[in-house]
Amino acid sequence: MATNVLDATASTGADRRPPRRPPWRSPVGEPAYARPALLLLTVLAAVLYGWGIDHSQYHTFYASAARSMTESWKAFFYGSFDPGNSITLDKLPGFLWPQALSARLFGFHPWSLALPQVLEGMACLLVLHRLVRRWAGVNAALIACTAFLVTPVAVGLFRTAVEDPAFTLCLLLAAEATQRAARAGRLRPLLLAGVWVGVGFQAKMLEAWAVLPALALVYLLSAPLTLRRRLLHLGVAALVTTAVSASWMLAVALTPAKDRPYVDGTTTNSAFSMVVGYNFLSRFSSLGVSAASTGSVSATQGGGAGRAFPGTSAGDAGRRSTGALGAGGARAGQDGGLLRDARGAAGGGAFGRGQNGWSKMFATSLASQTGWFYPIAAVAAVCGLLWCRGRPRTDRLRAGYVLWSGWLALYFLVFSAGSVGGHTYYMGVIAVPLAALTGAGTVLMWRAHRAGGPRAWALPAAVAATAAWGAYLAGQFPAFVPWLAPAVAVLGVAAAGLLILARPGRPRAAGRLALAGLAASLAALLLAPSAWAVQVFNPAYRSSTMGAVGPTGTGRGGGTARNGPGRFGRAAWTGGALSGQTARDAARGAGRGGFGGARGDGSLTADQRRLLDYARAHQGSAAYTFATGSWSTAAPYILATGAHVLPLGGFSGRVPFPTETHFRQLVGAGKVRFVLLGGGRGTGSLTTGTKYPGTAAGSPAGTGTTTAARITRWVQSACTPVPASEYGGTAAPGGGPSATAQTLYRCGPGR
Repeated sequence: MATNVLDATASTGADRRPPRRPPWRSPVGEPAYARPALLLLTVLAAVLYGWGIDHSQYHTFYASAARSMTESWKAFFYGSFDPGNSITLDKLPGFLWPQALSARLFGFHPWSLALPQVLEGMACLLVLHRLVRRWAGVNAALIACTAFLVTPVAVGLFRTAVEDPAFTLCLLLAAEATQRAARAGRLRPLLLAGVWVGVGFQAKMLEAWAVLPALALVYLLSAPLTLRRRLLHLGVAALVTTAVSASWMLAVALTPAKDRPYVDGTTTNSAFSMVVGYNFLSRFSSLGVSAASTGSVSATQGGGAGRAFPGTSAGDAGRRSTGALGAGGARAGQDGGLLRDARGAAGGGAFGRGQNGWSKMFATSLASQTGWFYPIAAVAAVCGLLWCRGRPRTDRLRAGYVLWSGWLALYFLVFSAGSVGGHTYYMGVIAVPLAALTGAGTVLMWRAHRAGGPRAWALPAAVAATAAWGAYLAGQFPAFVPWLAPAVAVLGVAAAGLLILARPGRPRAAGRLALAGLAASLAALLLAPSAWAVQVFNPAYRSSTMGAVGPTGTGRGGGTARNGPGRFGRAAWTGGALSGQTARDAARGAGRGGFGGARGDGSLTADQRRLLDYARAHQGSAAYTFATGSWSTAAPYILATGAHVLPLGGFSGRVPFPTETHFRQLVGAGKVRFVLLGGGRGTGSLTTGTKYPGTAAGSPAGTGTTTAARITRWVQSACTPVPASEYGGTAAPGGGPSATAQTLYRCGPGR
């Protein structure tokens, strides 16, 4: 009997447990379509972000570091560019940790480096849904996720092996934790938000801190605590944020220099100089901000490559100039397939004129990737903040508008004031608040529309303005989808008309008419960006290493440059005429290896393979297979084989590592036996007298007075050239008749 009673009790307890809900069933209190719609959006995100990544190309500079990070855990922690741990990236390595782990797990392939970004994008979508659903409801969350999904820059971002996918996810997680902390006045989730911002710092450095005023303001305004406790909590969270943010830099600073790689981008071997000077202050040079006292190479070498692109850091300018700056000067590849003339202006108007100054965010090249929802997001922010006046301090709806409006305003200001340098993927952090405000604002203004009164005009006005802006942007690309601009305009007019006719109080007002107006509104908002987003299925417009999807240059006048279906860095020009020299350079550059002389798939040419085999066969006890005059010359060998190659001069070519004395000591000690000179591209081409792009004649960078240039001259005078016939090579191991010729030198005793 006792057993029966216990069994009965156990059975009764089990019966009281709520049945487990299938993942496709919506939670109680939500519409039946809520969860299936979210699952559909997640699947679409996986398809858009992951489509064709098995044919993706390497971002050569970052991919070389990722390859090195798979060779040893020391290289993994420090973010070493080369497997020999001689020098780091010119960025913090946090964003590459997931890529290196993926490569260790699945093998080193372009798709294995892109896979973490796909997963981070799907996670961003789910976190955004959670944030907006708690704030403005499930319908607002679904609209926000849809807007985010079809924003071209978001699609391109999560297909690109760069810093911003991990950074964007960390900020979303920080916002979600702040939201929970503000609702309950709890310290623990606020500290978690600080941790997430600190982790984001490891991916994007000081840019992660730009969101802190918005997060702090939300907690300060809406947490149900006394002012003293709110300030105390924020102070503790600030300490946590600082500690997590500075953790890697402190670890590097506390490690003796002889036991770690040299920090790229600096003359002082300091991680703080690299973060604060090289990657932050130098981006605001157009505002008169100087990094001269930080030990940054961009501040100590007369500006270098950055002069070609005002307001751009040396690192960014170098990446653009080395995108595929071949012997003739045509750029392709890293710059999203854009061809530039000698003035640095992009053909067709993309990423050139109009990208410097405060109006750059409205330039066609950036707005077509990011800004389709500018008008409705702005109207939503204004209406949300104004209509929430008079509510209690802890009102959740107002707190949400403070969060997203503050986030958008802060990063809009940062990017407007600082350098963007053609890096479309920077705009991913802007796409998040734009999508959130679009979703919540649509629902807010729809409710106001159905309630009647003066506020009922907000939705048709916002839809009309957004449709007009979208038709204008689409109209800048008449050769892309000719019918798109008229279709968006017609939908906008129809939506506004239906909403006006369906206003409560009018004789013909009816629910079906209003719903038709809402459907037309959503179509007008989403049609144009969707046309860009689906270009991931079109090899001719697939995303570039700058995170762009679809066309980016204006179709009027100069034509449009886009990535071709071939190797990384091959540009296709549609419409418009190129100048004679630029056209010849472009023709010579087509079919050549990608950024830095490396093929897009990371393989070596036959000549490069023979040169590497020869150097390894005669390496002896040397620590390095050979040294190279630039990182771009070293990259193919690191990518393909993980060879221990010593690059000179860091990314910019102007970093004083190794010093001439140190290099001679390496040669004398037998640690370096071969040196490969020539064949570098852009700022990495360091032969005597090489002039950096954008450098004034007579400047240090232009006259070859850098440490790497002095080492080059010493090698040419003190070492013996190895005839190409000894390793079965040709006069130009880089491949192709236009490649800059490379020469292998044998140095040291017995040369």
